[in-house]
Amino acid sequence: MINNLGSTNLMDNGTLREPDIVMNPNRLGAMHQSRLSFVRSLVRRMARQKWNISQSEWALDEQGFGHVVYRIDTLDNHYHLLIFSDEIANDERNDRVIAEKWDITFALVHGDVDSGLFARLKDNVPLQEAGRNCSQVLVLARANKSMRVFEHLVDSLSSGVQPQRDILASVGYILRTTAVYGNGKFGIADFEILKQNLDFELSFSAQMCAVYVLRQFSLDWVHYLAKQRGGNQAVELIKPLQRYLGVGNATGLGMVPYLINHPKIIDRWLSQREYAIATTSSQPLTQEKNTSLVKLLKRAVIHLQQVITIDTNQQEKNRLSVQELDTVISGLTQEQFHQWRTLIQDTQSYSYESQEIVITCMLELYPDLIDKYELTMNADEALCLRSGLLIEEILQILQHRYRWALDIDFSLAKNSHWFWYRSKDKEEPRMGVRGVEAGDEQEMSLDIARQVSRLHQALINKPASMPISEFLIAQPQHRSITRRVWTMTQCPMGDIQVNLLDKGTLPMDLLRCKLAMFGATKFDPRSDRWVRVTLFQGAPMSDELHTDEWLFPVYPEESLLQSHLPNQLPQNNAIPGSPLTTNPDEA
Repeated sequence: MINNLGSTNLMDNGTLREPDIVMNPNRLGAMHQSRLSFVRSLVRRMARQKWNISQSEWALDEQGFGHVVYRIDTLDNHYHLLIFSDEIANDERNDRVIAEKWDITFALVHGDVDSGLFARLKDNVPLQEAGRNCSQVLVLARANKSMRVFEHLVDSLSSGVQPQRDILASVGYILRTTAVYGNGKFGIADFEILKQNLDFELSFSAQMCAVYVLRQFSLDWVHYLAKQRGGNQAVELIKPLQRYLGVGNATGLGMVPYLINHPKIIDRWLSQREYAIATTSSQPLTQEKNTSLVKLLKRAVIHLQQVITIDTNQQEKNRLSVQELDTVISGLTQEQFHQWRTLIQDTQSYSYESQEIVITCMLELYPDLIDKYELTMNADEALCLRSGLLIEEILQILQHRYRWALDIDFSLAKNSHWFWYRSKDKEEPRMGVRGVEAGDEQEMSLDIARQVSRLHQALINKPASMPISEFLIAQPQHRSITRRVWTMTQCPMGDIQVNLLDKGTLPMDLLRCKLAMFGATKFDPRSDRWVRVTLFQGAPMSDELHTDEWLFPVYPEESLLQSHLPNQLPQNNAIPGSPLTTNPDEA
């Protein structure tokens, strides 16, 4: 049930916040990983069902080139992750989708891989989009090394010492994915096939599993090369540092069309999250929960202090959030809050970053109440119209639900500044300036606000009692947006309330919303159009899977590192939380 309390940000028992609050792009652009994020639900499922991940083939030469196969055994199935490692020149290593060579290419395959299938995969997986694959392949992806971390790890471990803190902490991963394809792209298994698969029927779970096993490979790979170089002198990375390293990801505009073109899925993701928030807010604030929340918030503060980004705007957001969270922690320590609802209310004056961190930490406290929502994230995607619908009903919906779009004056050039199109070479989304750059005749249909505005203008002077079907026969160009508007009456969180054509639009906000649902951390915007993040940083390793929380990864405390292998730590291992001086451009 959506409440009708106007612009209030508060929630009562069983009610959700309104769409104009939840679907604000600035708020979505401040989201963080939570218990409902896909990496978290996957690791819990792997732990509960005792999935086993093992190496089944290791065929790398002394330089680390060749192929490796990992086997994943679940309750009822088994899968293989095939990884191909190829030598490439430094100038061929590129985070952009236009690249044609990568350090690592890999594929997650359902079932056994016989010699014939292996030969086909060996020929096609390294080609990525240019290859030909079958529906037994669930995921197709590639990754590049973080050269600085990779070389430093191999050098250090081969010499019998652990790596330097500042180098690991400045990056947080060994490999960085640049595309992880699923859901039928380039001939691989589509979502209809995965819907019948109890291991991977949840959104993006197959892709996340492939990335999780890649993380294990990245560690096995540097251990192997350290051994090749150092022989008996070589050591392995100590476990706390293994956990600290995740998998990097570089993401650009490609995620934006997904968020616009799949409104029923977006509604399901965000409405289930809102149900979780409403459920949490109705719980009593006990001393035990209070103590746990303070602990999580303190870790979030350290996490923000350890995030390195070249983006001055993100730097300022992190700095402000650290300051605000310290105030929240102080209030909790002095027991100024007696209800979660009160805490949420009192943090509304803080930045979106701080608000979202508080909410994320609150959700962490109630696994028994929250985790059930991970099972209701899927949705059918059909958009439809009710038979007999009248124009006056559509107008009422537009005026009530799409006020944010109707208030935009599209006669002003700044409100139609951008047009979105697909590149010819990789079919990747791009942004062009209307009237300046060529290609607006190929504009993608991401202009929901403008379509709504045009539909409203077309309907406003029509007879209210006219059937909408009669109108659409005469003006079929409005059929798609009319279906969407009607369908969204049942999906209040489906439309992100943003005009993507606006000169001031920041695609970064939309990217972060989806990445947070995936479970990304350590947001490092490289521009307003692409961002680096890490996945599975802080997660348990495959031989220690558990269902406990691992929110807001931080560098392990010095005492923990010393307790493992004190003689292997370098002298310059700094205190966690201290400033880091590494240039992130060198990652």
